[in-house]
Amino acid sequence: MRKRTTTIALIASFAAAGAVLAPAAHADGSQGDTKITKVVVNGGKNVVVGATTVKKFTVSVTATDNKGIASAEIDLYGPNYGMLTTASVKCVAANATTSTCSGSFTVDPRVYDVVNDEAGTWYVDAWVDAKGDDSNFIWKEKAGSFKLQRASKLTVNAAPEPVKKGKTITVTGALTRANWESGKYAGLSGQSVKLQFKKKGSTTYTTVKTIKSTSGGALKTTVTASVDGTYRYSYAGISSTAAVSATGDAVDVN
Repeated sequence: MRKRTTTIALIASFAAAGAVLAPAAHADGSQGDTKITKVVVNGGKNVVVGATTVKKFTVSVTATDNKGIASAEIDLYGPNYGMLTTASVKCVAANATTSTCSGSFTVDPRVYDVVNDEAGTWYVDAWVDAKGDDSNFIWKEKAGSFKLQRASKLTVNAAPEPVKKGKTITVTGALTRANWESGKYAGLSGQSVKLQFKKKGSTTYTTVKTIKSTSGGALKTTVTASVDGTYRYSYAGISSTAAVSATGDAVDVN
């Protein structure tokens, strides 16, 4: 059963029983001098998930206490009831007071670990227990944040090849992104995409113009042939969708 369905069913059962449902809290709690000093998700990079690929990544929480760190729990929460948990978090001490506690997370869209409307900004909730008998701890919601994004693809084709100097080159392509529910890539329309050019012998692309993807993610524009070089499309991405650049298509100008 989907997470969303389970959550709604639980809410309905509480309501039927006459329970008072309080709004979700976003308050931190602590006891003692335990502190969270750093949270790193996927090495600081966005978590990008394809249509059918299994994505594994690590979340690390660094914490301190004058008696040292004993253990930690890490959960991840996203839009529309998105939730990811891990059964095992391992804490490694850097010194007597500081440890980094890390957990491995797995996202498999084939089994609905995530669905399309759960892409976007996610948050890290962390509970850290200190060593000793006084039960020092810290509980911090939104201790860190990251982007969980649908993977995207771009194609490009510049024609004709070769072309005479001063003639028109037509550059076509398509922007698509992963649909986690269908297991396929689908066209993404209405997005700003840059057409870029790299002169032969250069290592740097420069932007020629910006166009918008149309129905089915289609891209099409024209430029005037001047010198040999390579064209590509480049997409900056949005909160829910990863950035991507097409593999360039070289054109000889005669």
